[in-house]
Amino acid sequence: MADVAIAQPGQPVPAPDRARPLDALNFLLADVRDGLGPYLAIYLVAVRGPSHGWNEATAGLVMTIAGIAGLLATTPAGILVDRIHAKRAMLVAAALIVTLASLSLPFVSGFALVTIGQSLAAAAGAVFAPGIAAITLGIVGPKAFAKRVGRNEAFNHAGNAVSAALAGLLAWKFGPVVVFWLMAGLAALSIAAILRVDPAAIDHATARGCDSDVDARPATVAETLRGSPKLAIFAATAFLFHLANAAMLPSVGQLLAKRVGGGEATSLIAACIVGAQLVMVPVAIVVGRNADRLGHKPILLAGFAVLAARGVLYTLSDAPVWLLTIQLLDGIGAGIFGALFPVVVAAIMRGTGRFNAAQGIAATIQGLGGALSTTLAGAIIVWGGYTPAFLVLAGIAGAGLLLYAVAMPETARQET
Repeated sequence: MADVAIAQPGQPVPAPDRARPLDALNFLLADVRDGLGPYLAIYLVAVRGPSHGWNEATAGLVMTIAGIAGLLATTPAGILVDRIHAKRAMLVAAALIVTLASLSLPFVSGFALVTIGQSLAAAAGAVFAPGIAAITLGIVGPKAFAKRVGRNEAFNHAGNAVSAALAGLLAWKFGPVVVFWLMAGLAALSIAAILRVDPAAIDHATARGCDSDVDARPATVAETLRGSPKLAIFAATAFLFHLANAAMLPSVGQLLAKRVGGGEATSLIAACIVGAQLVMVPVAIVVGRNADRLGHKPILLAGFAVLAARGVLYTLSDAPVWLLTIQLLDGIGAGIFGALFPVVVAAIMRGTGRFNAAQGIAATIQGLGGALSTTLAGAIIVWGGYTPAFLVLAGIAGAGLLLYAVAMPETARQET
């Protein structure tokens, strides 16, 4: 591997060189790890349409069921990452499953088959976040972890922006179904990127949050939760963040589909994603470089505040230009939360050897919020329209801000 070859014989490879393949991995895996996301809602509502029994509520229900399948797999996925050394093979298998499930969507019909396929994709996708975080921690160690996670997130968001731009352009010419084929190509490239990571560069004890190999016992859920009240508080705030955030972009996509049609809505939602992801790139870098110095808590409180403001601002107009502009705020709020989520969990669990199990538990709880979000918003939209739905989501974000401000202590000092 080129990154290893630059080292002199008998000398260890510097951590920045060993970590360099993570750039390509995060860039290319970005679209695969997130699945179809808002494109699924647009496809089901605008393409399948009412003639096939699909509306905002049924599309939201599919996304909720798939989200539940993913969250049920998240804690076992974190424990699995702590237990095994074959982390690269695990990521390759997950990428293949997600892609095959997505590619099957144009060829299956009916609520049950669509739900099964998306549930399989969500369950497989549960290994991506803990797998990448573990590999990163195992390569760079705890002192450089926050900065490297910020870099990971920057490349992830850049990858999302590029893939979304391609999806928008191709959907404008060929229709929404082209997104599925684009994902297949990106999956093949992401597998090549995974295999570029040198397995010998990963310290698997460090990847689990161990200071040494002394604590080498497999983690259990009970051991992870015992004596970790800060983890429970953080997971609760993550639940509220994703309960508020997850439905916002799909709801905007559905609103655009109602106004301008499915093909154009897919292109517009791609533009929303591109804009937000481009904002997330510098946000992730800045957060990663300054989180331990400025503190995790004030940065995360700012993320909650931006999310609440975004929900309110969506209600002021349904003009595409306005919706595109407000979606840029997602780059700040979600960018902050994504960059700090593994950093805060690592700070809480440092030295326990249960970092990835803790990630899985916290991600399960936050995933429950994300899964419920789309059904909640879809039901409110059908009942009362888009404005009440966005206001409810904004109120939930405000509740998360209050809980974090009152109950969550600062975690940055644990990284010193």
